[in-house]
Amino acid sequence: MDTYSKPIAERIDWLFDLAARYSDTYTSPETWMARLRYLALHPTDIIALKCMDGRINIPVATHTPPGIIQPFRNLGGMFNLGWPHLNEALAHHVLRTARQGRQTLALITYHFSKGDPGRGCAGFNYDTAAAIAHTHAIKAQVEDVFGRGHGGVYPIVCGFETDEDALILHGDHSGQLNLAELSPTEADALPARLATLYPDMSRQMRDDLMPLLLGNLERIAQVRGQDRALDIEHREWMICVGRGFDFLHMPNLALIIGPYSPNLEDPIRKAASIILNNMRAGRIPDDGFLLLASAPYEELGVDRARAEVKARFMAEFTAQLIGREFPALAEKMHSRTAVLNWQSRALEQV
Repeated sequence: MDTYSKPIAERIDWLFDLAARYSDTYTSPETWMARLRYLALHPTDIIALKCMDGRINIPVATHTPPGIIQPFRNLGGMFNLGWPHLNEALAHHVLRTARQGRQTLALITYHFSKGDPGRGCAGFNYDTAAAIAHTHAIKAQVEDVFGRGHGGVYPIVCGFETDEDALILHGDHSGQLNLAELSPTEADALPARLATLYPDMSRQMRDDLMPLLLGNLERIAQVRGQDRALDIEHREWMICVGRGFDFLHMPNLALIIGPYSPNLEDPIRKAASIILNNMRAGRIPDDGFLLLASAPYEELGVDRARAEVKARFMAEFTAQLIGREFPALAEKMHSRTAVLNWQSRALEQV
């Protein structure tokens, strides 16, 4: 369906149906077995710090099974490890992985369009140099926290070119590896290129990074063979606050605000302004927009109850801010609160 032109009630129904179908796929026997096989062969844990932009779909761009790459998403792709919640969430994930005897590869990403700067990252006002500088600052913070010897966590700056879904790996110094500049026939040279780019990276981690690069070469070839529409116009009709939105990997559909920054007001204001401008410009119907707040849980009982409390707080906080500063827009707000079952990726309304 055309998700942009339908009445708001139909758009909301479509959204939750999309979430249910994603969970069904994630929990299917085939997908579950694929994850088991993949992790048995490639035990390195992989996380990605990335923008909320739905085009930045690294599993699709690398042909990686769902659930292997754990995302940390935020409006503009802006992070700071000084933020208490981000600090704790990242440390919890890394330490749990370390107790399993596994290393963590952290992809710290920025994105841009080689065809048109206007298709780049709005969070950095389409300034790719500023985005790259920010990702290097995050990398330095990760090394401050987890060590510069890279024994447990290896952070790398990774560009994502959205026209062709191409990855660009930045080395510790000045070198880089742009997958868009390679052909599939050059795949045999990738292990040596990785060893040069990251000389202190363990052999296991390099071996586990290789499938992502080979998958990206295949993806780039696929994209080049398509008549791909590059939709640059903002048509978002929902604001998502919290975590649990991996099923929303679509461009210009949602503005996703991670719960990491201690100052949520600024990104909420920016998101509300974009929604309001979309309505005024006729890019989306002016009959309403969706505010969706979500928090994940791993266990029943206290953990799920905590997730409900967090999700309700984020929904109420966002609704109050929009009501106070965008009263006309607030009249068109449809609010939903949910928790995400981390095991099944099922979005459960509460």
